[in-house]
Amino acid sequence: MHDRQFEQTTPIQSAVIPIALARQDVIGCAATGTGKTLAFLLPALQYLLHPEAEVRLKADAGPAAEARLKPGATKNGRTRMLVLAPTRELCVQIEDDVQGLIYHTPLTSVAIYGGVPMNPQSRALEAGVHIVVATPGRLIDHMRTAGVNGVHFNAIEILVLDEADRMMDMGFWPDVRRIVAALPPTNRRQTMLFSATMPAEMMAQAREITREAKYLQVGAAGAPAVTITHTVQQVSSSGEKVEWLIKFLRRTGGPVLVFARTKIGAERLARRLQSAGLHAASLHADRTQPQRTAAIEGFRAGRFRVLVATDVAARGIDVDGISHVVNFEVPTDLDAYVHRVGRTGRAEATGTALTLVAPEERRALAALEQTFNLQIHRGPERSALQS
Repeated sequence: MHDRQFEQTTPIQSAVIPIALARQDVIGCAATGTGKTLAFLLPALQYLLHPEAEVRLKADAGPAAEARLKPGATKNGRTRMLVLAPTRELCVQIEDDVQGLIYHTPLTSVAIYGGVPMNPQSRALEAGVHIVVATPGRLIDHMRTAGVNGVHFNAIEILVLDEADRMMDMGFWPDVRRIVAALPPTNRRQTMLFSATMPAEMMAQAREITREAKYLQVGAAGAPAVTITHTVQQVSSSGEKVEWLIKFLRRTGGPVLVFARTKIGAERLARRLQSAGLHAASLHADRTQPQRTAAIEGFRAGRFRVLVATDVAARGIDVDGISHVVNFEVPTDLDAYVHRVGRTGRAEATGTALTLVAPEERRALAALEQTFNLQIHRGPERSALQS
């Protein structure tokens, strides 16, 4: 922790860590950028490293648990912690945090996600690393190829679902349930779920995979972080947005993250910005994994001042110093707004969320304001020629 220059815990970490260290299940909700990743990693790593924690588990679970936890068990194909995340980018981000924290320890980890060859991942799973961070789809692929015994789920003691609301929607939930069914039962593992938003209808699904979980809400439920200033720029028509954005970016420091609604829209907008002489890259699901990695790393290193992305980046980009998040269109999914703008104003820094609004989008903007009771600062309506 000294190497990472952590001096104090954030509110969500302060709330979660004592409960997690007591081996209780947790459902934790807090705004993006408030430290939820470390809220589950720190107590989990403490448990994996602390001998007394293993003694307690042996007492609770009997000889089977004792056999699982003998020295060298992990080298014989035992994985003790599984973290599931919805996107490749978030998977890589969590794995980076894990690697930074376990550097001086005997613990090992691997990231399992699509878009890259399976063989190196398979070898790591078969060898039995301590911690697996995975996207559900690619982990299911490994289950189909190697079978449950090939990925060694039977010794997992900690399960984490990050961005849990996304993991429990219909796109991911069948795969998540299949993975959870292959794990030890709830009384033999600790389960922790984290997200910035947790709709009430998903709580039943959360309870299905947890055991007497403690629900922790830090800050206003489903609201953006208080460190973000919300602004609106009204334009005279949708066709004016690109030129207005180009002029805005020319007079604004970076890095700036721009969200577009569709993959085609993100690609076209990035090309328009490039043709205007701006260093921009695109990030969306149709890009290959090497292209996605290059875009994020280039953005992080400053080679690209602007990253134009779809919602694939709303959960998983953690780049220091993002000054502005720009919604090129008003988000129709209100939860998406929270996750998008949460890419700025992180770790108690300040940031600005700017939404471009054409006349036909004003109703959607009003719904956004009413839902979150946001104080949005409006600029005067202007065309690109006036900006």
